[in-house]
Amino acid sequence: MNKRQADFLCQALETEQGGVLVYEAAILCAKTPELKEEWQKYLDETKEHVGIYTELMQELNVDPLTESPGRTIVREKGAALVACMKQALKAGDAAGAEIVAAECVVDAETKCHMNWHLVGEMAKTLKGAHAKRLQTAYDQVEVQEDEHLYHTAGWARELWIQYLGMPAVIPPPEEAKDVKTAIGAARAKHSRASML
Repeated sequence: MNKRQADFLCQALETEQGGVLVYEAAILCAKTPELKEEWQKYLDETKEHVGIYTELMQELNVDPLTESPGRTIVREKGAALVACMKQALKAGDAAGAEIVAAECVVDAETKCHMNWHLVGEMAKTLKGAHAKRLQTAYDQVEVQEDEHLYHTAGWARELWIQYLGMPAVIPPPEEAKDVKTAIGAARAKHSRASML
């Protein structure tokens, strides 16, 4: 494992640690019971992902506490998402705050999703025990990351549609169809008209 790969893992761990804070703030903004329940599940899974990265890094001889400029930036991005949600809550528009939270979760999950994809790519290029361990971690988490991203993106879209006074599908089609792929998300989005 080279220095850049080790730094990437430190940044990926920081992304998940920030994700815990993002979900905690998002749950405070959620007013729709189904969404709050879903985000609580995702919070629990994100906490598990922190543990998976920490164990993975220790097994690969990467100190999980290593700081770097990239890791600091990741931390600040997560803090900015949390600050946005707090500001939205203070504004006093509960529906608006819920939308801001959904958008912040989509932002955070886009990065988490990419990180886990890169873990899978690293597993393909490394050799031996390192490759096997990376692949095992990827296999544990990848489907959850797909769900986090695609389902929350559907929630964000439908919450906006509802907020704008148009007929919305709540919970979104991504939920009903239990989407786990980009193709599935696209199909769910296109099927929403038939679900109104």
